[in-house]
Amino acid sequence: MADELRREAVGVAPGLAAAGRRIPALRRALADYAQLTKPGITFFILITAGIGFSLAPVTQSSPWVFVWAMCGIGLVTAGGAALNNWMDRGVDARMNRTAGRPLPSGRLPQRPAAGFGTALAAVGLVVLWILVRPLTAVLGVVSLVSYVLVYTPLKRRTTLCTVVGGVPGALPALGGWTAAGAGLTPAAWSLFGIVFLWQIPHFLALAWVYREDYRRGGLRVLPAVDPTGRRTGRQAIVFSLALIPMSLLPALYGLAGGAYFLGALLAGSAYAGLSLAFFARPCRERARRLFLASLVYLPAVYVLMGVDRLPG
Repeated sequence: MADELRREAVGVAPGLAAAGRRIPALRRALADYAQLTKPGITFFILITAGIGFSLAPVTQSSPWVFVWAMCGIGLVTAGGAALNNWMDRGVDARMNRTAGRPLPSGRLPQRPAAGFGTALAAVGLVVLWILVRPLTAVLGVVSLVSYVLVYTPLKRRTTLCTVVGGVPGALPALGGWTAAGAGLTPAAWSLFGIVFLWQIPHFLALAWVYREDYRRGGLRVLPAVDPTGRRTGRQAIVFSLALIPMSLLPALYGLAGGAYFLGALLAGSAYAGLSLAFFARPCRERARRLFLASLVYLPAVYVLMGVDRLPG
């Protein structure tokens, strides 16, 4: 009897050991698939959509509409990010900053990654169409197509890619707004405009810091083809200055009050000032300061909107 138990234990042990090895491998694979969705960007998009939903003058009575809207927009965003990773895998392999990502490093196979992104986006669009609003789903389609099929290939061809890429980054503000039951009013477009204009100096500053990496990857973002930085700085100034009046429109449209107006004016002026400083002397340190300021600017504006929101 004892011999039989020993033989069974010997036979079971390899199976348990193999199962033990599979669990860490599964965890690594799940972590890699999660990384494909660019969680930081997806979270930012959800915040933007949530702000749009909360500021809309016509708010759906059911909290489930908000939940489904966030789920749908989040899935579409995550799917688009995964497809962007899949399309950029060759470029990422040549860049130091991105070479360790799941696809260029070979940790994930290519076809399942593409299928994963497609499935996420498709499910998200279905959720938006059926459980939220068809208009919100249409905006999701426009955002997905402009990001994956327009912006992603344009990065290899023209410096205008940054401006084009600002569109899908800002559309979730409209997605959240329409999910609440409101139409595409001028007030809604002001929220879109704030995010759109904010993105350009934000990305240009980041791209200047990593310009050698972008050049190595073969991407034609402006800092990679602008050795002096003057064109990059000029474009940052133009968009940051345009952001100031755009950021004041929510107060003029009755979405927020005087405290927001003053705070947005001060924040926008500081953002433009740092863009001007970078233009005056393009360098890594000033680009980094501008980028860090961009990370503070938009959350500050969102908080001001929420705190000084006028009753609709």
